[in-house]
Amino acid sequence: MSYDTPTVLVTGGAGFIGSNLADRLLSEGARVRILDNFATGFQENLDEIAGDFEFIEGDVADPEVVAAAVEGVEMIFHEAALPSVPRSVEDPVSTHQACVEGTFNLLLAARSAGVRKFIYAASSSAYGDQPTLPKAETMAPAPMSPYAVAKLTGEYYASAFYRVYGLETASLRYFNVFGPRQNPSSPYSGVISRFIDALMTDSRPVIYGDGEQSRDFTFIDNVVDANIKAAKSPKAPGLVMNAANGERITLNDLLSALKKIVGKEIDAEYHEARTGDVKHSQADNTVAVETIGYENLVGLEDGLQRTVEWWKNSRFAR
Repeated sequence: MSYDTPTVLVTGGAGFIGSNLADRLLSEGARVRILDNFATGFQENLDEIAGDFEFIEGDVADPEVVAAAVEGVEMIFHEAALPSVPRSVEDPVSTHQACVEGTFNLLLAARSAGVRKFIYAASSSAYGDQPTLPKAETMAPAPMSPYAVAKLTGEYYASAFYRVYGLETASLRYFNVFGPRQNPSSPYSGVISRFIDALMTDSRPVIYGDGEQSRDFTFIDNVVDANIKAAKSPKAPGLVMNAANGERITLNDLLSALKKIVGKEIDAEYHEARTGDVKHSQADNTVAVETIGYENLVGLEDGLQRTVEWWKNSRFAR
């Protein structure tokens, strides 16, 4: 994919998803600018990006920083957030500032700067704990946590800016993304990175609840590809689309699969279920498949293998 734009902005580009996306954009000829405040991102992720990019250290909640970051940009991939349900329950103010005020600031600046496309990292948490599976975009949202509300608010703002101002926005609802560069050392990290880290260091993996809750785990390459295809597609503007594997697995079965890959038998440590967590999650990818040609490029088993291999050579191996 070639870009006729001088610069593409990736917010949260020092993070797990943002840095992988920046890698892909650079490999396809884009000139990349990254905005990150290192709240959840890391310099080490930036160091792993293959190619030259411009970096701005700053917060999307700061209008002056955002105005400078969008100058001369034609396309924005907005990945910056505080991505955690438990964190939002403990500190809803910070979640609101990062996810709601940050997204609104970015949309305002994008409109003023004449940005053409805005791809927003939305969240499957918008569906809440509705029993219907798989989750489809036609379902009414039922957010259960401040994080879910904040990410859903970003969707609404993105949609409104398309309808009112003509900014070509699209929202991708991610389902439990995992893969290389996901930090396992934080209590807010994805469960796969934490399971791998525990097993590889001979610690007991922690499961909140009984482990029979299920998730649609999605390898990083799939959501990166969804972003690229959403940016390309003339049909994407104004839409909300799921981006996921399309299958679900319980946490107990996930841990069993990882034990086989790692070659260790370590029992889980079960803790009380966390407030705001949903019981089951699985995506219907039909809209994304039919609209932007979304593909599930890497399945769960292959993705788990790749993530374990990355961990072995990462800074977390010890």
